[in-house]
Amino acid sequence: MASITRLVGKPVLHSPVRIVGCRWQSTEQALDTRKHVDDEEFRVLNFKQVKSQKIARRKIGKVEVPPPRSQQMATDQDWGAVWPGPKSFLPATVPLQLRQGYIHKKHHVPPGKFANAELMKIPNFLHLTPPVIKRQCESLKQFCTPWPKGLETEEKMKQHFPVDYISSDYCHALPTIRNPLSRIVTVQLKVDTLKLNPHAKDKFFRLVGERYNPDTDVLTIVTDRCPLKKQNYDYAMYLLTALYHESQVVEPWEETKSEADMEYYDFQRNVAKVSSESILNWGKSDGESHLEAPSGYAKVVEQLFNDGENEYNLQKYKEQTVQLLGLAK
Repeated sequence: MASITRLVGKPVLHSPVRIVGCRWQSTEQALDTRKHVDDEEFRVLNFKQVKSQKIARRKIGKVEVPPPRSQQMATDQDWGAVWPGPKSFLPATVPLQLRQGYIHKKHHVPPGKFANAELMKIPNFLHLTPPVIKRQCESLKQFCTPWPKGLETEEKMKQHFPVDYISSDYCHALPTIRNPLSRIVTVQLKVDTLKLNPHAKDKFFRLVGERYNPDTDVLTIVTDRCPLKKQNYDYAMYLLTALYHESQVVEPWEETKSEADMEYYDFQRNVAKVSSESILNWGKSDGESHLEAPSGYAKVVEQLFNDGENEYNLQKYKEQTVQLLGLAK
């Protein structure tokens, strides 16, 4: 024991000791040695497939796919409950044989609705069927007011509301919801509804220029400068209001205009009126009633001078002159 004490250096051992001949070893050291020997035996990693090597394959089970919903739908179903609002196209839900797409080969039908990207691109209105629209209209009736009296016909509506407002809305597939063309506003109005005097009407026509159509007596104002539709509408109404009030203004220098300064031929301010009335009142005394020139003759004379001489104007002038002289058969 004295030799063992000198070799270890400490009389206290942490594990039981087994003496074999002249050597000793602890139980923990024996277990560690056996474990180290087992770890030296590595498993073989085969990169190439060997015939004797078995590969475990995963079994793939077949998933039963149910038939499309469109094949199980009833003919009297509530379509508003199936497709309540706008959404992308679903081929398994729509019971219609829809086709869309371009094909290069002849005598081939376009692709069907399944796996068709063209049907999914465009917006659809499958939620706006006639029964659904009727149901929505019935729900909105409680918020509507009766149609006002006195607007039963188109003529009465034009009489009370002479200004026509025209705009457009677009449904498109773009990153932005605002279409550049939707901001354009068109305002149309018949000039006769403004009740302008001859001076104001002449000035009004000169201000609007080509926006007035003399054949239909319609003034058309198109605005597209502002980015929003409401802004363009307000600008169009401002232009219409400014044109109306500006045409009513009479400048001081306009009062001194003579017949030679007029931009157009006015029958009432020319010698033609005096000459035609003198012919009609030939031989009458001062006490007798005098006749005035017919409005048809005055209109034809103004048209002849303002529009120029052409076959139509000359023929009309001839007919009115014959009637004025009483030579018509």
